[in-house]
Amino acid sequence: MVARVTVIGGGIAGSEAAYQLGIRGIPVRLLEMRPDVPSPAHHSGDLGELVCSNSLKSDDPNTAAGMLKRELGELGSVVLSCARAHAVPAGGALAVDRTAFAAALTRVLESLPSVEIVRGRADSIPEGDVILATGPLTDPALAPSLSQVVGEDRLAFFDAAAPIVDADGIDRDVCFAQSRYDKGESADYLNCPMDRETYEAFVDALLAADRVQAKDFESRDLFHACMPVEEIARRGRDALRFGPMKPVGLTDPATGRRAHAVVQLRAENRANTAYNLVGFQTNLTFPEQRRVFGAIPGLAGATFLRYGVMHRNTFVDAPRLLRSDLSLRSDPRIRIAGQLAGTEGYMEAAASGLVAALGIVRAGTAAQAPLSLPDVTALGSLLAYATDPDTAPYQPMHVNFGVMPPLDPPVRGKRERAAAYSARGGAVLRSWLCAAPDLAVRTPLDDVAVRTFEAAPR
Repeated sequence: MVARVTVIGGGIAGSEAAYQLGIRGIPVRLLEMRPDVPSPAHHSGDLGELVCSNSLKSDDPNTAAGMLKRELGELGSVVLSCARAHAVPAGGALAVDRTAFAAALTRVLESLPSVEIVRGRADSIPEGDVILATGPLTDPALAPSLSQVVGEDRLAFFDAAAPIVDADGIDRDVCFAQSRYDKGESADYLNCPMDRETYEAFVDALLAADRVQAKDFESRDLFHACMPVEEIARRGRDALRFGPMKPVGLTDPATGRRAHAVVQLRAENRANTAYNLVGFQTNLTFPEQRRVFGAIPGLAGATFLRYGVMHRNTFVDAPRLLRSDLSLRSDPRIRIAGQLAGTEGYMEAAASGLVAALGIVRAGTAAQAPLSLPDVTALGSLLAYATDPDTAPYQPMHVNFGVMPPLDPPVRGKRERAAAYSARGGAVLRSWLCAAPDLAVRTPLDDVAVRTFEAAPR
């Protein structure tokens, strides 16, 4: 039997974790500081309040986001159930009435006898099993305790990440593989060369592009963490050529000469299925990134798996700290979920909260190996990326086909390839669940069940 578990943080991840433990009869103490201690981004005290978009992304199972939702449905996610119960029209996406969604999630958790919701700030990490799901705006009062358990050098406070593109969309007839001065055993980078005219046009587009405005609580320190590529460009026409786009040590095989400027792409994983734009952390809006960075030679047909971001975001160096069940390697009683673990996105946060809870369930079962989901599933591939010590440098990531193991044999065509990823992952997850009776869904919720919880007397 598992003793009482403390879940710190009542956002998407913490709410999912508390529910998964509570429906299995495991006592949970869910600590949420709101509304007693307000957050600079939230407006209510409801659990799981969405602070940005009300869209949970695509619901098509032949997309990575839709594939994850299908998996969460099979695993009995309460966040997904509440989202479906309070969905609003959004084409092929799953979007929610954010107020009704958060109220429903709160009511479901309040209705569980095993879950005690405590309002107030957590200033330290308690004894016993703990799931830390304090999100990107982790309160400064908890930071010293968090730094103590993970190490000050393994905790970040700003998410300054460059865009990541799918390898299949990179034009290899334009880009060339080479490391500077041919250092290393192999050509570790793909290089997108620019002549003077192309470079000048790129700088003009970069300087004119629309940017995301930092929130008041971010703007004081954000640019001290990492300089956005557009800010480097503002320092002079050639600033990028002497910075992240310097062409020295590289020879374009198409011309036999050094290019005027070069954008380097570095592999994001060992399978070389995704590449990041080196040094291109940015505060441009997503549409502007697609337009401006899509004009880089070789990237016209590239699919952006993740756009660059710069915002306040507390997260740990998961690949060095966490096991596959999201427990700390140094202290397995502590698990980290949600954006604090680097899983970017609403449903990704729910998924990590679910995994953290099931990890505790599995740990309380005699003679069972630690929880580890198959890496060909959407959720398993995301966790494999986040907890692989070879993932470096680490930046938060949402689910995408680029972090999944390549198909064998390869499949041509974007739609056909996506369908193959989805079919493979679905089949493997079903087999895995059949072999894991200790993790079986106890009381799956549907729209009717969610509304029954909401209607129950307090």
